[in-house]
Amino acid sequence: MSDGTTNIWRNGLWDNNPGLVQLLGLCPLLAVSNTTVNGLGLGLATMAVLVISSASVSLLRSALSAEIRIPAFVLIIATTVTAVDLVLQAWLHDLSRTLGIFVPLIVTNCTILARAEAFASRQPLTAAVHDGLAQGVGFAAVLVVLGAGRELVGHGTLLADLDLLLGDRFAGFAIQIMPFDSGLLIALLPPGAFIGLGLMVAVRQYLIQKPRPEPRMAAEQQEPAQS
Repeated sequence: MSDGTTNIWRNGLWDNNPGLVQLLGLCPLLAVSNTTVNGLGLGLATMAVLVISSASVSLLRSALSAEIRIPAFVLIIATTVTAVDLVLQAWLHDLSRTLGIFVPLIVTNCTILARAEAFASRQPLTAAVHDGLAQGVGFAAVLVVLGAGRELVGHGTLLADLDLLLGDRFAGFAIQIMPFDSGLLIALLPPGAFIGLGLMVAVRQYLIQKPRPEPRMAAEQQEPAQS
């Protein structure tokens, strides 16, 4: 993997993560992340839209004039979101009903239009696809971690309702971590979403600002000269 591709992935996953750093797309992120499966489902749908729209914008960048560039980007994103929503309704109908309006609302996620304008419209296809994947994986990771934390604290389980994503074979599947009656309801409510995301942002800030040990003096790293 080249240095440019590595930087694209590091930018999407950590340095410029859309959920933790840019704080974009917070409405669906906070509303849907009450379980791990819901967070993963919306994260995958958003990632698919990011990859397809970034690839489409990159391929059409030389054919779009400056006057119609932004409307064309919005049209591409809206068409992609509609296609993804129809696929969910056809193949994962129960998950689509659970996510509800937040799948069509992907079209309003500022991350997607921002990446189309700031990156995909100026880069070749391969780099645009890598950027869409990196930003999508970064956003999905925040959804999954936040959903897992809220589900664990609120219900004491992980991966409940996995059948919504993987089919009837996983009906009733759930990893019980804590007793059912020990859950905190606030974790499943909107305040719990804000608290959880705030803690994640705080942990990231702590990690990037954590003092690093100063490099040892070169003279100290050298072995004492033999007498």
